[in-house]
Amino acid sequence: MRAVSEARRKAAAMRVEDLEAELERVRAALADAEEVLRRRVIGLEQYLEALAEGDAPAVAVVSQRKPVGPRRAVPHRQDAAGTEVLSVDYQALIAAAVKAGADGLGARRAAVVLGWDSASASRVEGARARLKRLVERGWLVEEKPGRFTLPAPDLDADGAGRPGVGS
Repeated sequence: MRAVSEARRKAAAMRVEDLEAELERVRAALADAEEVLRRRVIGLEQYLEALAEGDAPAVAVVSQRKPVGPRRAVPHRQDAAGTEVLSVDYQALIAAAVKAGADGLGARRAAVVLGWDSASASRVEGARARLKRLVERGWLVEEKPGRFTLPAPDLDADGAGRPGVGS
């Protein structure tokens, strides 16, 4: 009976040693997995912060002049002498529409012009929204769905075209 008890004790001791070794291996694997998770969480937070910074409006310098009437990001074309009143992004879109000619400028190409990822649906839709805003204000027309072109030149009383777009 003593030999059987001794054999069982040794077997139990070996089982404890095996389980302790396995426990150490699992703890090491857990520590590695937690480190990977920590890095992924940090990476995701950095990515979301970069997106928020990219989408956040730029800090505007407050003018000392008192604004006259409501301020519009894109003024109506009839209220402007030329494209220089538009922001740099909108000027780039007008220039791209000039280059596109009669074929018109699409939203995906507009996203590229703005320096955005054209594979991102949200960026393409953002570019489309800017093009639509230019249509609403008279800077562009959308004769074909999704194709934005310059409007036909306005004719003055003497028959001359209106300057401003493309000048």
